[in-house]
Amino acid sequence: MSRTATTEPRPSFRPLYEQIKILLTQSLVAGEWKPGESIPSEIELAQRYQVSQGTVRKAIDELAAEHILVRRQGKGTFVASHNEPAYQFRFLRVLPDSGGKGYPESLLVDLKRVKASAEVARALGLRGGAAVHSIKRLLVFEGKPVVLDEMVLSASQFPGITKERLEEHRVSMYAFYENVFGLRMIRAEERLRAVAADAFAARHLKVAAGTPLLCVDRIAFTYGDKPVEWRRGLCVTEGFSYFNELS
Repeated sequence: MSRTATTEPRPSFRPLYEQIKILLTQSLVAGEWKPGESIPSEIELAQRYQVSQGTVRKAIDELAAEHILVRRQGKGTFVASHNEPAYQFRFLRVLPDSGGKGYPESLLVDLKRVKASAEVARALGLRGGAAVHSIKRLLVFEGKPVVLDEMVLSASQFPGITKERLEEHRVSMYAFYENVFGLRMIRAEERLRAVAADAFAARHLKVAAGTPLLCVDRIAFTYGDKPVEWRRGLCVTEGFSYFNELS
């Protein structure tokens, strides 16, 4: 009986440029190249990994498209940093309906060391009841409070956070994580829903209790797709909208 077909699975292999992308990411995870530092040239990386320069270029192109690396004409390729103006507020999606793109002022509301809730522990891969920092702050646009954020971080991964240290760093929280703890956020997952303002949110956002707010739940990840920050933002929508450009 002749064999005319087969249903046996065939092995699948990653394209070579994807393998190089993984190796480059592993070097970033290991801290070989810090945020803001340049990485070796394409020629040097091609020699290091024993592949063509075109393969390295394609891997770098993908990392640049994901905002992990940034190319600078005539200067080389650098590890993206939240200290750069273009990246400081890359994850900020609540913008004025007027079209203005001014950066908000960040005001610290509260800092507490608490036990992780089941939701937070699950999101950050922590054991139930693990010690975490709960940071609450306001984002103020031209004197108007617009976003009340709560950010939760593992106390073991972010030791020594104090109100004084937070007040010293009047930059984005992600720049703070990067500068003080060497952790750079590279992507985030968000879920949106409508909620009513409770008394605490109403007092700080200067709205009536029960006012509809946009609730944005976010998990932010560092290299290696490791979840680092759980965040809940309560946003005023009068005069402001959640804006996201899809491509």
